This record gives sequence, structure tokens and C-alpha cells, in this order.
Amino acid sequence: MLPKRVLGAKKASQQEQQVSSPRYITLDQQYSQVCKDLNQPENPFITRILQDVKQDEESLAKRITIKIAGNNRLVPVQRVTDGDFQIIAIVFTNNVFLTGLDLRYNLLTDAGAAYVAAFLQDNHTLTYLNLMFNDIGTIGAEFIAKALHRNEVLVHLRMTGNKIGNKGGMYFAAMMQINSTLQKLDFADCDLGTQSLIALATVLNHNEAIRAINLNRPLLYSEEEETTVHVALMLKVNQSLIELHMCKHEMKNFGVERLCEALYENHTLRYLDLSCNKITRDGVRFLGELLKRNNTLEILDLNFNRIEDDGAFYLSEALTTHNRTLQALAVTSNNITGEGLVALAKSMHTNPVLSYIYIWGNKINDATCVAFAELLQSGRLKPTGTDVEPYEVDGTIYLAELSHGLKRHYYWTPSYGEPDNKVENASLAIAPVTENL
Repeated sequence: MLPKRVLGAKKASQQEQQVSSPRYITLDQQYSQVCKDLNQPENPFITRILQDVKQDEESLAKRITIKIAGNNRLVPVQRVTDGDFQIIAIVFTNNVFLTGLDLRYNLLTDAGAAYVAAFLQDNHTLTYLNLMFNDIGTIGAEFIAKALHRNEVLVHLRMTGNKIGNKGGMYFAAMMQINSTLQKLDFADCDLGTQSLIALATVLNHNEAIRAINLNRPLLYSEEEETTVHVALMLKVNQSLIELHMCKHEMKNFGVERLCEALYENHTLRYLDLSCNKITRDGVRFLGELLKRNNTLEILDLNFNRIEDDGAFYLSEALTTHNRTLQALAVTSNNITGEGLVALAKSMHTNPVLSYIYIWGNKINDATCVAFAELLQSGRLKPTGTDVEPYEVDGTIYLAELSHGLKRHYYWTPSYGEPDNKVENASLAIAPVTENL
């Protein structure tokens, strides 16, 4: 039996250990405590998300991304407000394991953007921030852009769908002159104007950090394509940009010609998105000539233009005889008939590199069905590499649509399965820089 003096010392030592080693507090418990301290009601959606975060050693070693997306259809959602984010920021400011925060489709306004800006200045681990489709305007854009003057860790920012306008775009252009860390920026559907697009293109003449930029759907009122001309001038000198999205730019054949002239001198761009423009067969003639000499472009997205059969012939000629670097071609809804589609299918027999081709929405006939069925049956084209699947009825082959594409999950995520599935989002498999973009 130990003497009383020894027992007393042992008991005191145990008490000291309990004081010096406090019980581990989970993220949802930290959130609840901060809500109590600030006398704010808890958001049950946030609580549930934080409860599901794995905090074992293996998960923490890989770092964690918290997805508090307001369009989650699997659980009851109470969208995140400005006050909610203030509490989230307090919980995560000193968290060394958080590297990604997804807040898409919530209710953050300019006031919430002020909290986001303060968080970006205090946090030293966050590399990915998704603010897609909140209610942040020009003032909020100014807060966030100025915070990024001093932030040296954030790599990927999505402002998609926040109506920051032309002035908000100018704030980000000024930021890009100072920040040398950001690699991926998404300004799609942000109501950028001519002035801010030209400013962003001008900054990219000298910025060597940006690898991917999305400029989809600006608000342009001129028919002279000044913004496309400035982007083309940028591509002549920029040797770091890998991915460029220019969807819904009202681009016509003149603009395509300017881009092609620039890309003869560019040796880094791997992904070019020209979908939803006004490109016809004459514009694709320039692209066909470019593909004969270009050896870096890997993904070309021409969805929802009007290239017709002649455009398909220009592309198939380049792919058959010259180009051996393009891996993915998307030409859905381009008014191409069976003759043009068969020409594209034949080009794949001689081109060993092209592995992804998307054709749905064109004028598919019997010859098209047979041509693509042969590609799939021979193994030249994998079922995961196209958006059509053959089936037979009474001895006749037809094609059915598949949910495959370059970026099917850009605006939304599926109710089940992996949101970054490489079949529905083939661009992720080809060009890794596109992750989350």
C-alpha cells in the first residue's frame, strides 16, 4: 500500500494532466460554443455538415474541404447568411487543417463579403474558396479583391454568378497586378463589361501565376469584338495560361481568326472553350488550319455554335492528316448532318490520340449511327469517351444520349455518386488544372 504522501502527489499529477490536456472539441461543438458566445441561433444545416467532417489522423493529414453548398438536395438546407459566415470564420480562422471551403448557392451579400475578406487575411491555410451564386455585388468584390492583395495562400477562387459588374472586375484586375499566388479564377456570369475584360486581358500580359481563367457570359454591347482582340493580343505574349473559357462572348468568325493568329505563337494553352458563340464554318476553317500546326491544344469546346458540315470537314481533315495532340472535341448542337459526323468518325480511325468526342444535338442519321457504333464496338472509342450509345431495334442501329461531357457538373452536382466523376467531367481527366473550375 502506497503512503498517503505518494497517493496525494499522484492525484495532484493526474489533475495537472487533465488541466494541461483539455478534452478534444469537435468542429460542431466549437460552432455551437461560438453561437452561444455571440448569442446567435445555430444553423442546423451547418451543424450537420460539421458533424459529418472526418477528423481522424488520416483525413487530417490529407487536409479537409468543407462543403456547405446551399443546393444540396440530400439533406434539409438552411442557406448560409452573412451572420452564419461570421461564426464559421471564427471557428476556422486558426484551423490548420482546412484547405477548401465551398459556399456555393447561399445568401452571402456584400456584408458577408466583408467577413470573407477578413477571414482571407487571418487564415493561412485556405487554398480553395467557392462563392458561386451568392448575392455579392461590386462593394463585396472590392472587399475580397483588396484582401487578396495580402493573401499568399489562396490558389483557386470562384466568384461565378455574383453580379460584381464591370467595376468589380476592375478591382480584381488591380489585385492580379499584385497577387502572385492565385492560379485559377472564375468570373463566369459576373456581368463583367468591356472595360473590365480588357483590363483582365492586359494584366495577363504580365501575370505569370494564373493557369486558368473563366470569363464566360460577360455583358457586351459592341459588335466589334474589342475584348476578343485584346485576349488574342494577350495570348501572343502569355506563356503560363493553360485554360481559357470564353463562352457566350457573341464571338463571330472575325474573333476566331484573331485568336487563331495569336495561338500560332502560344505554346502553353491546352483547353480552349468557345462554346455558345456565333462561330460558323468560316471561323472553323481558321481553327482547322491552326490544328494542323498547333501541338499543345488538348481540349476544344465548340458546343452550341453553327459550324455545319463544312466546319466538320475542316476539323476532320486536320485531325486525319496532321494533328496528334487534341484529345477532346465537343461539337454538340452545331447543325451538323450525317455527312459531317461520319467524317469526324472516320478521322478517329487514323488519329490515335483523339479519345473524347461529343456530338449529340446534331442531325444524326443512319450512317452516323453505324459509324459511331463501329468506333465503340472496335474499341477505338470507349463508352466513357462520348455522349452517345448505340442500340438496335429490328435490325436498325440508333444512338441514345448519355450524360457525358467536358464539364457536366459545372453548375450543379449530382444527387449521388462522385461530383467530380471523370466521365461526366472529362476535362478533369485530361487537364488536371480544371479541378473545381
